[in-house]
Amino acid sequence: MFRYDHAVLDRYPGVHAGIVLASGLTNGPTPPALLQRYRAAQKEVAERLAATPPSGLPSIAAWRRAFSGFGAKPTQYRSAAEALLRRLAKQGDIPSINTLVDLGNLVSIRYALPVAVVDRAGIDGGITVRFATGTERFTDLGSDEPVSPEPGEVVFVDEAQVACARRWCWRQSAQSATRATTTDALVVVEGLHDGAEHDVAAARAEIVALLGQFQPGAIVETV
Repeated sequence: MFRYDHAVLDRYPGVHAGIVLASGLTNGPTPPALLQRYRAAQKEVAERLAATPPSGLPSIAAWRRAFSGFGAKPTQYRSAAEALLRRLAKQGDIPSINTLVDLGNLVSIRYALPVAVVDRAGIDGGITVRFATGTERFTDLGSDEPVSPEPGEVVFVDEAQVACARRWCWRQSAQSATRATTTDALVVVEGLHDGAEHDVAAARAEIVALLGQFQPGAIVETV
């Protein structure tokens, strides 16, 4: 369902991933109890960011180095986790989108780790994280026109060779993003820093707990 190509593991041997598969989901507006918890987490994290900016966090610094390593300028293309944290630090809040996105973003800002919530109906089979050849097709959110990733950047690719995410954890595709009709999701949390194994495991456990509380009818398993 989710794997790393050997070439990626050879260059980034410290990567750790936590995988959650969830089916029987009901997505939609975030319920009040989850929204309250999300806002409380934003307040808590914003207070921490006042002392340590996102770029000073070990997990974010590790993603910056990784992006530089495959040719993506890290101040131009920021990991999903850094983008969320920078928005929170600058604007004071992150707007609610839907239950699954908010759940993933809550965990992402708490652990300063990228969390991808993928609608399994929008991908063909499993996902491989590999270096792009430049022949894959990627459709950005809000766009109808596919583009090709740059050769050498890290991408999530499904079995139809469609890129589900560009520049590793920079941006998901329109097809893979969750929506009101999402019933089956693949949730991926990743880390590259020293201590990532522990942090990723803790983040994955929180994702499972939140799904258990706010999606009680879902079937949830970890990989």
